Amino acid sequence: MHPLKLQNLLGKVVMVFCFLFFVQSIQSQVNKRDSILYKIKRLESTNRFNPKDTTHIDLLANLASSYRFINNDSLFSISQRTLALSKAVNFDHGEINSLINLGRFYADEGNIEKSVQVLKKALKQARKTEDKECELNIINSLALGYSYNGNHAEALNLYLKGIDVAKQVGSKQMLSILNENIATLYADQKDFDNALIFYDTVQAINRELGNEIINAETQSNMASLYKDAKNFEYAMFNINKSITAFEKHKIYEWLAYAYEVKGSIYLEQKKYQWALYWYDQSIMLHNQELDDDREKIQLLNGMAKVYLGLDRDSISMNYANEGLSLSKKIKSLQGQIDCSETLYELHKKKENHIAALGYLETFKKLSDSLFKDKNKQSLSLLKTKLQYEQEKTELIKNNEAALAKQRNYIYFAIIILLILSVITFLVRRSGQIQKKLNKELHEKSVVVIEREAQLNEINKTKTKLFSIIGHDLRGPIGALQGILKLFTDGEIGKDEFLSFIPKLKSDVENISFALNNLLSWGQSQLNGVVTKPKRVSLDKIVSVNVKLLSEVASGKSIKIINQLPENPLIWADQNQIDIVVRNLLSNAIKFTPENGLITIEAEEKRNMWQIMIRDTGIGMNTEIQKKIFEDASNITTYGTNNERGTGLGLSLCKEMVLKNKGEIWVESVLRKGTSFYFTVPKAEKRYQKAS
Repeated sequence: MHPLKLQNLLGKVVMVFCFLFFVQSIQSQVNKRDSILYKIKRLESTNRFNPKDTTHIDLLANLASSYRFINNDSLFSISQRTLALSKAVNFDHGEINSLINLGRFYADEGNIEKSVQVLKKALKQARKTEDKECELNIINSLALGYSYNGNHAEALNLYLKGIDVAKQVGSKQMLSILNENIATLYADQKDFDNALIFYDTVQAINRELGNEIINAETQSNMASLYKDAKNFEYAMFNINKSITAFEKHKIYEWLAYAYEVKGSIYLEQKKYQWALYWYDQSIMLHNQELDDDREKIQLLNGMAKVYLGLDRDSISMNYANEGLSLSKKIKSLQGQIDCSETLYELHKKKENHIAALGYLETFKKLSDSLFKDKNKQSLSLLKTKLQYEQEKTELIKNNEAALAKQRNYIYFAIIILLILSVITFLVRRSGQIQKKLNKELHEKSVVVIEREAQLNEINKTKTKLFSIIGHDLRGPIGALQGILKLFTDGEIGKDEFLSFIPKLKSDVENISFALNNLLSWGQSQLNGVVTKPKRVSLDKIVSVNVKLLSEVASGKSIKIINQLPENPLIWADQNQIDIVVRNLLSNAIKFTPENGLITIEAEEKRNMWQIMIRDTGIGMNTEIQKKIFEDASNITTYGTNNERGTGLGLSLCKEMVLKNKGEIWVESVLRKGTSFYFTVPKAEKRYQKAS
């Protein structure tokens, strides 16, 4: 079979399926009305039936409402009947509902003035009888009438008042509807940002309601907004979700609208065949039983634009003329503008310039008028919103002022009680003040004693520093001065002086190393070292120190082996751990004889790294092992090549490790070697980047 014929056949099958669905959908709605009619007939068949019975009037009002968008003539005639019956028996609720139905009828017919008149009468009666549910429905219908008539400021004012009423009675469904209608007002002004703000509120309320149909109605309106904003992806997502829900529940008046919106989305993208398909589905529903002229205008003009895009101008002309005629009938200014624009494009395409010019003039005149109105409306919307907020604020202030007067009496009594309480408190407090002063005096005495002890410790530290400087630094510096004096006095020659250079170099390096340790230790003792831990690479610290001391190790033919695992990361103060590694590595070199071996290893221990520096040196006995980490004294130690040290290194190492929440210890065997161990916390992922 030819592909085109096959496509046409499939299209017909789909059309038949859709027709059957529409018939089923319409039948579902008919069944609802039949259910109401059945209840009415059953009531009428009873012996004691009275047409003025309030139950009978309520059923008739519900029946009238079910005919909206289906058969407006039935809506009008039944509403007139229920109004007469309600007045006859002074049934306020029935009279209000009848007026609401009549107001909606006039609005749908384009007679907005009459609709507003009727609805205002209903609103007055609803407020008089304090029927909040009816009041909300009237406010919404009245606001819609004002918006149809172009009075968006008054519509917004009513919607905002309706929101306050809905909050009072806790009607979330009406809160959703009213906020959505405000969003529609802003969308009509092309103010998409404000419209989406209100839609966010609507969607939040809909989630609480959990009503699939209400949510689908919102999604279909949001799809129209996104279409106008040229966001076709969001528009299509929302309209498809709404169509699924409407088809599931057979809500065919909304389904017709959703089909029309989906067609307009494709039309905006110039996908005419798809647009025609969905417009056909919508128009099929309208032709079956719908009676909604306002929505039909958009559908007719959309069909006209589709056929214009498909170069089927005669069909397009018919739809555009029908839409224009219907727009004039219900006084839809926007409909007249849209249809006039389409007719202008059609006549211009046919080179019928006189007719084209006529429609262009109509289009321009109406558009300019609407544009001016919309500019005024935009300002009015803003002014109305601000005015409403101001009135609401003033009302709140007035309520607060009234409450404040009542509070003043309470406050006066409270103040008297407070005064009595204060007097009682002062009497008791006077006895406590003396106790507190005595306590503070005692605490200050303790602080003075502690400060005195700290000063004594500082003096001891100062004395120790001078002792170390005098003992361990004066000697090498004095030796250096002596050799320089001998050379400058001519007592030794140049060659002999040069022979002392290696010795002098070693002494200077030892002095520098000792001085660094001395300064670090002195700072920690006098001012207190501030530990600033961060994520640090242990391998980087070890590598730098191995490189720094490699020349000294090479001088004794000592081999240093770094056996750290791959990139161990620690959480510690980098400078402090650098001092620890440098001192332990320097000590290992100092006490290891020539051709010795030094090994550096690290092992994971739960949340800690355990670092080991092992040498093949001279080792130490048990007594020395117990003393080496004690506070530094002025005892000087000598390495295998008579290297000098201050004795500060290991006490400094211990202090630095403890400040980083670790431990340090030693294991040693005489003439076999020594192993120093210390631990530091592991770095975790939450810490900052490793340095």
